[in-house]
Amino acid sequence: MTLRPLRSALLAGGLALMLGMSACGLDSPKPSGTSAGAEDAGTLTIYTARDKALATEVIADFEKANPKYAGKVQLLTLGAQEALERVKAEKSNPQGDIWWGGTQQQMQQAAAEQVLSPAPKDVIDAVPSGQRDADGVWVGEMKLAEVIFYNKDMLTADQAPKDWDDLISPAMKDKIAIRDVLASGTMRSIYAAMIDRQFDAAGSPDAGYEWLKKLDANTKVYAANPTDLYLRITRQEAAVTAWNLQDVMLQIKNQKAPFTPVVPASGAPMLIDGVAKIKDGPSPAGADAFLSFLMSKDEQTKLSETYFQIPTISLPTEPAWLADLDLKEMKVNWERVNKSEPEWSAYWAANIKGQGNK
Repeated sequence: MTLRPLRSALLAGGLALMLGMSACGLDSPKPSGTSAGAEDAGTLTIYTARDKALATEVIADFEKANPKYAGKVQLLTLGAQEALERVKAEKSNPQGDIWWGGTQQQMQQAAAEQVLSPAPKDVIDAVPSGQRDADGVWVGEMKLAEVIFYNKDMLTADQAPKDWDDLISPAMKDKIAIRDVLASGTMRSIYAAMIDRQFDAAGSPDAGYEWLKKLDANTKVYAANPTDLYLRITRQEAAVTAWNLQDVMLQIKNQKAPFTPVVPASGAPMLIDGVAKIKDGPSPAGADAFLSFLMSKDEQTKLSETYFQIPTISLPTEPAWLADLDLKEMKVNWERVNKSEPEWSAYWAANIKGQGNK
């Protein structure tokens, strides 16, 4: 089942429960002077795995709403896993204030390492309890649908994969590019979901490992980063990959990329993408101000409408593109994934990567 044009109807019950568009969410952000960060106008350092254009626009919006921070926000783009490792490595001498963009598993690992501090209470209260840390040391900003996409100049809709298991069919041999798994929170989560979906029937991760071995056998190349992945698919070095829907839609919109997303017939894992305040960072008040701004109704509405985000907070109205989208969620035991993903990823790296043809 491919992602239908945005004019097609949303299946009954699709995402309405997830978004809960009724009542709450933060109020519109207030200008500096009434915000949590009004007393702190030092440099605010943000580690982010988010799309560069999106992040740059949010920072511009934040500085406009908080003039005391104008020109004082330092943005460092990292992979989500790289950001996690950096925050942990800097535990004794934190250099960043905000970690923006990481999976639920990664955020929980950071919480366990005690390198995060609670968000402002208004932010914590706006996010549903199942989409944040119990103590509010990280909150989910949005849900990411993990899908398949292909180069429409290389494959027809009939030739393209329709579901996850199609990726391991003989027809996909040497047609797949995969983002380097260990450096990517997105890919770690997709691979973990592929293991988890077979875990109950097998009673162990072994069936999932075997599936990943077959995927490795069909994988032509592992891309170093998202940009590398997009270029390889665009240049027709490979035809197919798995990635998050938001980034695929942004590539289509902004880069005119020849990509067609596919919502897998058995469902798309829906990841929580989080944001957190780094413990003992140089600008704690600035961090609070940024979190309150980012999670405000106004900014989240803008991001949902312009950047294809599925927000965790309730918005007054559902974004038009989402209202017309046919998106089925895969059932994933995220509690098990959160606990087991590091072990599963390490096993993949040591025993599966590059060995699928053996």
